[in-house]
Amino acid sequence: MTIREFKMPDVGEGLTEAEILKWYVQPGDTVTDGQVVCEVETAKAAVELPIPFDGVVHALLFEEGVTVDVGQVIISVETAPGAGDAAETAVAAPAEAAPAVAVAAAAEEEPAAEGRQPVLVGYGVSTASTKRRPRKAAAGTPAANGTGAPAPAVAARNGSAAPAAPVAPAVPAVAVPAQPDGERPLAKPPVRKLAKDLGIDLASVVPTGDGGIVTREDVHAAAAAAIAPAPAVVVPAPAAAEAPVPVPVPQAVEASARETRIPVKGVRKVTAQAMVNSAFTAPHVTEFITLDVTRTMKLVQELKEDPDLQGLRINPLLLIAKAVLVAIRRNPDVNASWDEAAQEIVLKHYVNLGIAAATPRGLIVPNIKDAHAKTLGELSTSLSELVATARDGKTSPADMQNGTITITNVGVFGVDTGTPILNPGESAILAVGAIKLQPWVHKGKVKARQVTTLALSFDHRLIDGELGSRFLADIAAVLEHPRRLITWS
Repeated sequence: MTIREFKMPDVGEGLTEAEILKWYVQPGDTVTDGQVVCEVETAKAAVELPIPFDGVVHALLFEEGVTVDVGQVIISVETAPGAGDAAETAVAAPAEAAPAVAVAAAAEEEPAAEGRQPVLVGYGVSTASTKRRPRKAAAGTPAANGTGAPAPAVAARNGSAAPAAPVAPAVPAVAVPAQPDGERPLAKPPVRKLAKDLGIDLASVVPTGDGGIVTREDVHAAAAAAIAPAPAVVVPAPAAAEAPVPVPVPQAVEASARETRIPVKGVRKVTAQAMVNSAFTAPHVTEFITLDVTRTMKLVQELKEDPDLQGLRINPLLLIAKAVLVAIRRNPDVNASWDEAAQEIVLKHYVNLGIAAATPRGLIVPNIKDAHAKTLGELSTSLSELVATARDGKTSPADMQNGTITITNVGVFGVDTGTPILNPGESAILAVGAIKLQPWVHKGKVKARQVTTLALSFDHRLIDGELGSRFLADIAAVLEHPRRLITWS
């Protein structure tokens, strides 16, 4: 049969890996050119990957939750289904080589595909490639078997490997020698860092990567074996064509009963780095104002009953966003960015309004493009779509780029206010606190009123104290007297 391999595409922007979140196909399923087969998460966003050819799924090479380097094969597809019976018979024979041999041989016979190549976010595919020198392998290692590739962790589920004798979970870690004495273990820099963080000596790890390279899975397997070593069990030696069965990769490596270590990756990792860069690059200033928003809350209720706005999501955040847009129109200099290379302030004549969203994968800040030009109804629709997309984990990298000013609603958690950190490249961020009934002096008398606190953090290189204060005061003025949404527009 003819087997075609689909590798993890080039993600662009310096990203070198992605985590497989979900498989949409299983071995034996028919796939067509352009069909989405899996969803992966990079440091930027979650992205769906389409397969670039027709055929029948032969094997899934990685489980969900595994982080895969760019260029590694993640799925193999049989493109000549008619030859499947003979091929399956050959694979099932115990004396034959592992499935990876058939895949590799077919890949060598098939000419390199010209034309369309898949990418995650459309940045193109690098044609240059590098390959490590092969390492002399000890007997019984994958390289000595002639496969040059690790047996996939999903071999049993794929049905693509010959049945093997039962093996104790920790046996593969000690079944064969690790690295030959005197030689430095082969591993990529991220894998070396992972081993260092987990306290694993690479020289003691059994490599299953191509050419004797230590992979992430090998390090995690060694860590799992060190944490909970299995009792010694005497088992028959595996056949020469059988590669060691990797230990399943834990998502959180538990060092003891008192601590749990969770790998920081994907969106959470890039967000953490962005916040550090922002905090120590832009000089932050934060100002606060407490205000009576009773009239705004009444307007929200009236708009919900307006027949012209039926079907739209009307809430306080919508009117707060509109108030920010009105205040930007009155103070256009706040809508700017700092060009470090040119030492210039870049005034923006458009507003891409960011809305901070907490998702299971971490904090993201998608933005509404050209929010300044939208009507109240259009702004409501955009907000609803932004929230739904973020909640489903479908926010694209383009949706999070080129923001100008952001709103973060910490009030939904019952928090009164905070000192938010700027989204990198933006001039200001407004934190909206919880709206609560509080005693308030209204028309000379103490009454229960709807009160909230706003906190505005801004880049002091772009916005001085006077401009920042006027901008925040204007937002508060609109929310105290929402008729200004009309008179100031």
